[in-house]
Amino acid sequence: MNGNTERQFATNVYYDRTFDCDAAKILPGEFYYTGQDMLIVTVLGSCVAACIRDRVTGLGGMNHFMLPDGGDPASPVSASMRYGTFAMEVLINELLKAGARRENLEAKVFGGGAVLRGFTAMNVGERNAAFVMNYLKTEQIRVVAEDLNDIYPRKVYFFPRTGKVLVKKLMQTQNDTVAKRELDYASRLKVEPVAGEIDLF
Repeated sequence: MNGNTERQFATNVYYDRTFDCDAAKILPGEFYYTGQDMLIVTVLGSCVAACIRDRVTGLGGMNHFMLPDGGDPASPVSASMRYGTFAMEVLINELLKAGARRENLEAKVFGGGAVLRGFTAMNVGERNAAFVMNYLKTEQIRVVAEDLNDIYPRKVYFFPRTGKVLVKKLMQTQNDTVAKRELDYASRLKVEPVAGEIDLF
């Protein structure tokens, strides 16, 4: 494992029969962007996904990240916050490099559910949700839809070309796989360094 876990480009691309289009499935620590008419899908528990697109061109993508446990969540320079910042910057920079214009970017954000009980003193899902909203506000990227917090995992389907998002809340009994995946991801975050700085342009 290396520090690149935080910005891994999703490689699980398949044909989705339900929606009759190509789809990319992203896991914790991954992101995906496209200019094609396709679907990006993920399942979230305590993690957060930001769906960001250029509303003019339809170029868009999604990330899936978690702030690792520890650090002062109020500190803008805490190691914990650097993970979230890095995940956001990677996606935004890739969109800009692919031709998106900063002034046309809009976001829809999801996740931050209280599904990892006892994971931290302050619920990690709430921290993730607060972080992504504050980050987008600071970067002046308009949030046009959100479904954050609550107690349920969510399956999110994002169609970047149109901006449409479908969210399915999963019942607690379907929660084990999501919780295990996120706990594994969280344990990797604790031992891996955050990669170098990224400049937004």
